[in-house]
Amino acid sequence: MQPRNMSMSGVVDLAAVKAAGEAKVKAEQARAEVARQGGGGAVPPSALVIDVDEAGFERDVLQRSAEVPVVIDFWAEWCEPCKQLGPLLERLAQEYNGRFLLAKVDVDANQMLMQQFGIQGIPAVFAVVAGQALPLFQGAAPEAQIRQTLDQLIQVGEERFGLTGIVVDAAAAGPEGAEQGPAEVPAGPYDALLEAAVRALDANDFAGAVQAYKNVLSDDPANTEAKLGLAQAELLSRVRDMDPQQVRNDAAEKPGDVAAQIAAADLDLVGGHVEDAFGRLVETVRRNFGDDRDAARLRLLELFEVIGPEDPRVVAARTALARVLF
Repeated sequence: MQPRNMSMSGVVDLAAVKAAGEAKVKAEQARAEVARQGGGGAVPPSALVIDVDEAGFERDVLQRSAEVPVVIDFWAEWCEPCKQLGPLLERLAQEYNGRFLLAKVDVDANQMLMQQFGIQGIPAVFAVVAGQALPLFQGAAPEAQIRQTLDQLIQVGEERFGLTGIVVDAAAAGPEGAEQGPAEVPAGPYDALLEAAVRALDANDFAGAVQAYKNVLSDDPANTEAKLGLAQAELLSRVRDMDPQQVRNDAAEKPGDVAAQIAAADLDLVGGHVEDAFGRLVETVRRNFGDDRDAARLRLLELFEVIGPEDPRVVAARTALARVLF
């Protein structure tokens, strides 16, 4: 029998989602206020540029990429163009004030990383966003082009992965840092739209809920509650007409069928089996390549949104995903 009134009670209660979203917004505002006042908890500007080696790559790049885009500058002491590009990237890292982290890799001392990224010449610049490696450019590119590339990278990080960057200690930044404007806070309020979305979910009007959440996100792409709610509404819409027994039989009988594994992961999550859903998709990513791998990876990232980026199960799964991708 097909389920017609799916519930998220085994995963995330809607009221809890709203409370968590409001709490996170308040926490972000509080962190911004602390940073404006020069309080603790924020990183110093010097932490925006780090030297990375093979031993610390997972910790300093892969894990950090779950909270902020990490730009990797592959360089060497003997490389003359590197001496032009490196200082420019370091200056931009300070200017962008926590919107991205710059990791510098000396290729002479880290040949394995150079090989893993398939680098043929330096300087070469890559980015890692939520565990995903992206080539940016090679050579000493013009500053205007680099800025445009960084802006696009940051936009992708925010809109697709919810990466809001890291807070920089304004007091430690000195007079120049003190002149910068206050951190932006989410636009709003959107109480009426969000309440309408919850009412639509309660009535099993998933299309209406999806549209209501999208209306909020079109104006405020970083709205935590809307992102969580949209991910839930889309998940419930997908599983509404599934035959659970058939889906699970297909997944068991066809371990190589990516679509079958994705559907089973959706059911796992709705049933409250969060680790099972994440583990199934991480394994699917590990076993596949090309479009199939990307489909499993994107669904996993969507399910992360259902649970919330700060949940320990999401943090653990992000780390596992990073390991199978590299």
